[in-house]
Amino acid sequence: MARIAGVDLPTNKRGVIGLTYIFGVGRTRAEEILTKAGVDLNTKVQDWNDNELNEIRTIMSDYTIEGELRSEVQLNIKRLMDIGCNRGQRHRAGLPLRGQRTKNNSRTRKGRRKTVANKKKATK
Repeated sequence: MARIAGVDLPTNKRGVIGLTYIFGVGRTRAEEILTKAGVDLNTKVQDWNDNELNEIRTIMSDYTIEGELRSEVQLNIKRLMDIGCNRGQRHRAGLPLRGQRTKNNSRTRKGRRKTVANKKKATK
C-alpha cells in the first residue's frame, strides 16, 4: 500500500487519480509530479516500485500539502476575520462570500432551514 504525506493512496486506481487523494494535489499537479519522477501516468498505484515511490515523495516535499496547507488556509481565514473585512465578516456569519445570492439558495453555507413562526395578532 502506497502511503504519501500521511495518506493511504488507493491501490487499484491510476497514479494521476491516486495522487489527488492528497489535500493540495489536483490533476495538473499530479501529472506534473509523475512526469518529473519519470513514472507513466497510466500506471496503477499498486504497480509502482519502491524507487518510483521514493522519487514521488522527494518531489512532493517541495510542495505545500496536507496538514501544512490546511493550517495555512485556516490562518488566512482567521486573518480575514481579525481585520474585519467583508470576507471575514461573511466567514464569521457562515454566509457565502463571493457575491452569491442568499435569498433562495446557499443552503450549504447556511445549513438546514430554520423555520420562523409568524407573529400572532393581538386580540381586542
